[in-house]
Amino acid sequence: MGIGWGFTQNSISLNAHLNDSTHTFTIEQELVYTNSSKDTLTQLYLNDWANAFSAKNTPLAKRFAEEFARRFRFAKNDERGATNIGIITNSENDTLIWERPEGAQDLINLKLYKPLLPGESFTINLDYRVKIPIDKFTRYGVDSDNNYKLRYWYITPGVYKNGEWEVYSHKNLGDQYNAMHDIEISLTTPPEYYVGSALDFESVHTTNGTKTVKLSGENQLDTKLYLTNSFIFESIRTDAHEVLTNVDDDELQPEIKRILLDRIIKYYNDRLGEYPHKNIFVTRDDYLNSPIYGLNQLPGFIRPFPDGFQYDIKQFKTITNYLLENSVHINPRKEQWIHDAILVSLMIDYVNEYYPNMKLLGNLSSIIGVRWFHAADLEFNDQYQFLYMNMARMNLDQPLSAAQDSLVKFNKNIANSYKAGVGLKYIEDYLGNGKVKDAVKDFYEEHNMRPTTAEDFEQTLKRYATKDISWFFQDYVNSNKKIDFTIQSLYKTKDSLRVTIKNKRKTDFPVSLYGLKDGKIVFKKWVENIDKTKTIEIARQDVDRLALNYEQKIPEFNQRDNYKAVTKLFNKPLQLRLFQDIEDPRYSQLFFMPEFSYNLYDGISIGPKLYNKTVLSKTFNFNISPKYGFNSKTIVGSASFSNTHQFENKELYAITYGLGGTRYSYGYNLFYEKYTPFLNFSFRDKYLRDNERQNLMIRNVNVRRDSDPNKTLDEPNYNVFNINYRYSKPHLVDYYRASFDFQLAEKFSKISMSLEYRKLFKNNRQINLRFFTGTFLYSDDMESNYFSFALDRPTDYLFDYNYYGRSQGSGLFSQQIIVAEGGFKSQLQPEYANQWLTTLNASTNLYKWFFVYGDVGLVKNQHENAKFLYDSGVRLSLVDDYFEVFFPVYSNLGWEIAQENYDQKIRFIVSLDINTLIKLFTRRWY
Repeated sequence: MGIGWGFTQNSISLNAHLNDSTHTFTIEQELVYTNSSKDTLTQLYLNDWANAFSAKNTPLAKRFAEEFARRFRFAKNDERGATNIGIITNSENDTLIWERPEGAQDLINLKLYKPLLPGESFTINLDYRVKIPIDKFTRYGVDSDNNYKLRYWYITPGVYKNGEWEVYSHKNLGDQYNAMHDIEISLTTPPEYYVGSALDFESVHTTNGTKTVKLSGENQLDTKLYLTNSFIFESIRTDAHEVLTNVDDDELQPEIKRILLDRIIKYYNDRLGEYPHKNIFVTRDDYLNSPIYGLNQLPGFIRPFPDGFQYDIKQFKTITNYLLENSVHINPRKEQWIHDAILVSLMIDYVNEYYPNMKLLGNLSSIIGVRWFHAADLEFNDQYQFLYMNMARMNLDQPLSAAQDSLVKFNKNIANSYKAGVGLKYIEDYLGNGKVKDAVKDFYEEHNMRPTTAEDFEQTLKRYATKDISWFFQDYVNSNKKIDFTIQSLYKTKDSLRVTIKNKRKTDFPVSLYGLKDGKIVFKKWVENIDKTKTIEIARQDVDRLALNYEQKIPEFNQRDNYKAVTKLFNKPLQLRLFQDIEDPRYSQLFFMPEFSYNLYDGISIGPKLYNKTVLSKTFNFNISPKYGFNSKTIVGSASFSNTHQFENKELYAITYGLGGTRYSYGYNLFYEKYTPFLNFSFRDKYLRDNERQNLMIRNVNVRRDSDPNKTLDEPNYNVFNINYRYSKPHLVDYYRASFDFQLAEKFSKISMSLEYRKLFKNNRQINLRFFTGTFLYSDDMESNYFSFALDRPTDYLFDYNYYGRSQGSGLFSQQIIVAEGGFKSQLQPEYANQWLTTLNASTNLYKWFFVYGDVGLVKNQHENAKFLYDSGVRLSLVDDYFEVFFPVYSNLGWEIAQENYDQKIRFIVSLDINTLIKLFTRRWY
């Protein structure tokens, strides 16, 4: 057991009365807290979940804002929850002094008049009202049908351990850390409500138009309770337990569900030990808060898995998660990886035992077209390593031991739990002989319903290990170091092979070496203690290839260089595949797919794209995409080559360099070619939940344009050396973005700066400000404004913007704008500045998507006085920066709304780039 732990029980007794019209519980509560530590306590901490919803500046509200979840911010006051405490007294009815710690509105700090000695108990009486929030925020609360889905709904004691209080604010992570307690509840509600709970029902009494239900339970950590207008749960009796559930059942027969649930619980009890409580209460909301993501994203009408499988695996995860949460008493904020490792490894074993041939795509794997993809070959259990590796390849993975509230959302919800489970299977494969399974069972039985720590888990695993596994905790659990090996060299003799294995990272992981013959395993050998390189000699055994990590049991960063030919010509065969696919490290893969683009002059352009990018990101990427333009009737397209060096846990986290080129029409029968070598430095805060990003781009843009016979081009061919620094810190409440740009060309040099700020106030009023200024350092006399600063629509001589009709001076395509440089929406004169330009753009919301905007600026051209310009109007913003329409109202031109051809004055922003749109929806996950 952990240092400083004793084991003495706390108890809670509460009378709760529901006022259904206000969604409020009036609660009288007695809490008997026992000091189970070896320290003398002078204060107590209590958890108050509901008060996390009380304001827009609580830790919960800030968490929502960080993840761009707008619902809480814009909710009505009566939709949020709160706790209103009337009085807190001791057993002698003396009023106790209490406060809420600054920045932690959902915690209660209680001062003790007399120190609480070890083993002593202290009685606290609380009178308070709890306003239940709507369930739209966290899935717990009151729903649209007036059902109450309650979790952590009453005040509970915090945990004191190893000399400190381990308490923290609710952040919608499902990880409130309560001291274990016995509980008695007397719950009074309107008579139409049914009660769903894992507690024991003592009595039900109806009188004077109310129903009073009495419940009790021992050794509780999380007392979930539902009040529903109709009985939406199904009670299923297994051999040892009663399961109350409403998890979607795919219309299975009751007997089939009973058999499956009985099998799940028996599997749990056999692998870990007996679950101590009689009743099990798992809900649809429990599953949706921790789903199996592949299944969870499928529309209901798609049923790629056999009858019973989806129900079985959903219930397995939900029930196992519930049983672990209510019996393994760890700190879920700091030590969640233990829970996850046990849960995910059990899921892997359960599927291997009962569904050994289940594919990740289910029956879809056998459909013509789908089965051609390597994704169709993946086993159901391959998803865990794959989804963890998604974050590792993006250099966004975090240590398993990191606190849950420090994890980016994808790591919190998916990657870290999968990494934990895969890691446990890694050392299981390394040790063999079932040692890890025995250790996990021993840990569970020893610490079941007793406070425990990660240190206890580590000591148990090491006690069962037959080899040193210190590397697992040092490098795998406590860091985000990557596993990456390659076969550096091979020396062959008639009877033996001398293999040199290179460890590409500074780690101490072991790796498995395989000998292959016609794709079949001839031998497997574990190689340990590889500092930089290690050479071993093995019998030849008629193998034709050697491979590291061939069965992919190890979550290795790059498995593409793990092969070495012994008798074959190539280390790996070449594979050409249609469409992007899951990476298959057994082959050197090349992909091609049809691609199309559109602009006014080329029309629809279609052609093949040849590339090497798989679903998981790579450090080296190339893309060659020639297309045929049906309007221009010629070949257009693009090509790019880039390589990235990643740096772990550094502010400078990536350096990318490469070369890109494009050829498209910029007018009717007029083409441009652009070639750009570039070097890019990417910076971010080492605390990954901080959205601050910085980017320094150094490039040389080489442009060649066809000459227009009807118009003299000012320098049709030109090179521009460009240094651009960008800063961004996106956030729902405070949004910052800045850009500093320097350009040097043969005939001009210019610098510019833009600053952008958005603020969402507590009254939900939003203000957007953007400032731009730019000046030429020098410029030769140029006959056109092609290189000038633009007031409203940049000429885009660097061909960076996605104009659909870049040369149009009238018509719909001329009304497309990209808010850059001056950022004006009205077309005013002078339209360009060949000396300097300064503008300010502002807008604020009127109602929902409607904003009022205004722009002011000074335009200075050579040999002319600066001119003051302004415009104003209404902006319809469906999605900021992606889908917006601007309706000019008043400007230097007067009342534009009353002028002729007003429809031609309306401007719009539209993004059809699929990658840009994907980033919009994934930003809260990364």
